[in-house]
Amino acid sequence: MVALTGRRHLPYAALLLVPVLAAGCATGPGPTWSAPTSSPTSSPTGTSPTAPSSATPTADSPGPESADQPAPTATPGRDRLPHVFPVRARNVDYHPTHSGYPGTDIFADCGEPFVAVTDGTVGEVSRRDRYDKRGPQGPYNGGLSVSVLGDDGVRYYGSHLTEIAVGIEPGVRVRAGQQLGTVGRTGNANNVCHLHFGISPPCLGEDGWWIRRGVVWPAPYLDSWRKGGNRAPAAEVGRWHRRHGCPAKPPGR
Repeated sequence: MVALTGRRHLPYAALLLVPVLAAGCATGPGPTWSAPTSSPTSSPTGTSPTAPSSATPTADSPGPESADQPAPTATPGRDRLPHVFPVRARNVDYHPTHSGYPGTDIFADCGEPFVAVTDGTVGEVSRRDRYDKRGPQGPYNGGLSVSVLGDDGVRYYGSHLTEIAVGIEPGVRVRAGQQLGTVGRTGNANNVCHLHFGISPPCLGEDGWWIRRGVVWPAPYLDSWRKGGNRAPAAEVGRWHRRHGCPAKPPGR
């Protein structure tokens, strides 16, 4: 059993709450940051973590607890990497679109496992929920969250978590299907248990929550992975990155 830290499990929410949820996520979830914790000597699967970088987030672009995304370890577009559905549960569903920007809300009971989509390295980790509806909308919307920079060069981001697995820290290597945390309702989840899932380029040292929350639509890839397929988003993410680079601020601002 994977050890977890965070909040206790909460009941499952019906899909009838999708419109309310989409409105709450419209400005985009993003990690919230706390002081770094020491990385363990081994990960939950027994692999040795690599040391995180020492980049410091700026006030305008909330960054990870102790590191920006690590550098990719493989060429984007690599088609032999495994890809798996990010929530391991029988009772799970998702909406094909999202309000305001490309992303997907995956609905499942609070406490269901959130897993790594592919082999890669943990990037941003947020273990504190700093969201306040009276505060800025955007930087802290995601509550507890984890991102993984896949060996395909794509960043996979999940937020609104209840808990994050012990040993999941920036720089730690993970494998496809390894548990990162559990589905929850932190941040601006509107009291609905779900995972906000985003796909984006890493934008090393430059990005903010507006990129991390997602830039390409995940649904076609989720459809494939859920059926046991291996459709890879690296080519689409690469095209987006070549066209847009790493925007310095959210669209429309």
